[in-house]
Formats: sequence, C-alpha cells, structure tokens
Amino acid sequence: MTRPAEPASDDAATSPLWRAAQAFRLVTLIYAVGQQAASVSYYTNQRLSWVLIALMAVWSGVSAVMLSQWRIHNLRRVRTTVVIGDHVVVVALIFATRLVSDFDWYHGHQTLPTTLWAANAVMSSAILWGPFGGVTSGLLISAAIITAREQWELDIWRDATAPVLVSVGLAIGLAANTARRAQAQLQRAVRLTAAAQERERLAREVHDGVLQVLSYIKRRGTEIGGPTAELAQRAGEQEVALRVLISEQGERSDAGGPEVDLRPLLTAQATPSVLVSTPGEPVPFGRWEAREISAAVAAALANVVQHAGPGAKAYVLLEDTGEELIISVRDDGPGIPSGRLAEAEGQGRMGVSRSIVGRIAAIEGTAHLLFEVAGPDEADDGAEWEFRVPRRR
Repeated sequence: MTRPAEPASDDAATSPLWRAAQAFRLVTLIYAVGQQAASVSYYTNQRLSWVLIALMAVWSGVSAVMLSQWRIHNLRRVRTTVVIGDHVVVVALIFATRLVSDFDWYHGHQTLPTTLWAANAVMSSAILWGPFGGVTSGLLISAAIITAREQWELDIWRDATAPVLVSVGLAIGLAANTARRAQAQLQRAVRLTAAAQERERLAREVHDGVLQVLSYIKRRGTEIGGPTAELAQRAGEQEVALRVLISEQGERSDAGGPEVDLRPLLTAQATPSVLVSTPGEPVPFGRWEAREISAAVAAALANVVQHAGPGAKAYVLLEDTGEELIISVRDDGPGIPSGRLAEAEGQGRMGVSRSIVGRIAAIEGTAHLLFEVAGPDEADDGAEWEFRVPRRR
C-alpha cells in the first residue's frame, strides 16, 4: 500500500488551525440558520432568504472540505482560491440582506449571514496570510457590513462588529505565525539531531578504520626509517588533522544561522608542525568572513611549508578583544627578505597579495607582515602575519 506524502512544513504547522476553523464554521452555520428561523417573519422576501441560507450552507460544506485537506496537489493555491471565494460569498450575502428585508430591519439588525458566520473568512485569511491578512480581511468584512446596513454615523462606534472581526484576524494570524515558527524550529532540531548522529557514526567508522591505518603507517614507517620516515611523518600529520577535525564536529555551528564558530575552522588546520591556539569560549563570526579568514590562514601556512623548509614550525593564535579579531600566523623559518613581497607582486606573482592580503581586505580587515629580515646575515627569526578584522555592530 502506497503511503501518502508527508505534508509540507507550513501545512503541517497550520493543519490543526484549519481543522479547528472548519469546526467553528459548522457552529456558526448552525447559529446563522437559527437566526434565520427567528428573523424570517420580518423579511419582505422570505422565500429568497431561505434560498440564500441554503446557498450559504452548501458553500460552508464545500469550503470546509477543501480547507481542511492537507495532502492534495497545489494545496496553497487551492486554499488561496477558496479563501478568496469565501470573501466573495460573504460580501455577496451581506449585501443580499437588502433584497430580503427593508431599511428599518437591516439598518438595526445583523445581516443575513450574521457577523459570526462572516468571521470564517477573516479566520481563513489570518491562517493563510498571517496577522496582516487577518486584519485586512476583518476591515474589509466590517466595511461591507457597515455599508450594507448604512451605519455611517455615530452608531458605528456602539457596534462591536469591526473590533471583533479585526481582533479575530489579528489573534488567529499571530497564532498561525507562531505555529509556523515552532514547526520550523522543530524541523531544524530534527535535522541537527540526525546530522549529529550521522557525524558520530562516521567518526566511529573513521576511528576504527582510517585512523588506525594512519597510526600503523606512522609507527612502522618510523621503525623502518630511511625514505619511509617521510611517509611516516605525512601519515602522522594527517592523523592529527583528522583527529582534530572529528573532535571539533560536535562544536561546529555552521548547520544553520548567520554565524559560525571560527575556532574549528582554524584548529582543523593543526598538524604536528602547526600549533593552533584559540580561546576557550566560542568565537562567533559571519559565515563568509570566517571562511575567508580560514582561507587566509591556510594560504599563510602553505607559504611556510613552501618557503620555510620541511623542519619549520608554525604557530597560529586567535584573540577576540570584543571589538576585533586578531589572528597571528608565525613561523620559525628563515623569514622573508625585506622587499621580497613587493618584488613578487611587481613580477606578477599575486599569491600573497590575493590569497592573504586580498582576502582580509575583502572583509574590511588589515593584514600586516610584522617583521622581515634585512639580509642573509640576520638570525632566522621567521616571519609573522597579523590579521585584524573588526567586528560588525
């Protein structure tokens, strides 16, 4: 047996409201029929009034069936059509009161469909379009009732029709929006839980498989020595990086929202030759800006590997002052000769200017090379980049 498709998030959130609204429609229809029985003797065209009540009952049944469904094709379009039709029927029945009674009656009494039954259109608009739609519908129906009864005088302020309809539209609209937000938060929590469970499963698989193999290669390569030692070193670096990446997965906040924690993006670049130090508390930052900072740090570390030699160590330090982020990338290699970066840029080699300085400048930060060596006789103090990125208020 084919299982029906699951309702969309918006439909799942508002389906209880739609069903409750149709129960209210039934109650108001019973009230309208009772009001018709009590008032029909005062009408000038009693037969037409019963025909109009019968049409109201038929429309109530059709609209209730259509609006209470939540697993039909193009559901929102269907509901929009029915709600618009609801307003047309309500307004038409309101003005039809003039066809079945004289001025003295309709000026001082309820219209033919009654104010209570007319509130169904307001409730449907509020559920479909929120508070704005509900209030707008309440004002429209109120204006139609006041116009049909010709109450454009001081008596309008003693009639509760407009305040009741507008309040209903506002209250139901707020309830519908609250239901949608709650449903969205629930679905996000379900997705995060499923993602966390999948990460844990993958972490177990990686730990039992890849990490064990890397650890074995590192150990055996070190024991064998010779050319195999380099292979052991690379395997050790990847083992450390993979362990850091797995341990940080639980703290990552890039599953949703405008900000991410910058720390995991930097600690994921740690290796036996790269030491990364970050604050103990999360460092939330804009998603795009955080990735640009991480890419700039990665480019600086790549330069260390390429130019500082295989034995060089690198140190990455993240500081959060509250007003700005300060990221330092330092190595203990031979350093960068004075003027070398300007010379490389003049030769058309844009690696540093684009990958490092350009990325930081794109997020309104600054990148400075704090010291350069003046000549070959100076000590190997290494090079240090300092990135300063202001926080946006």
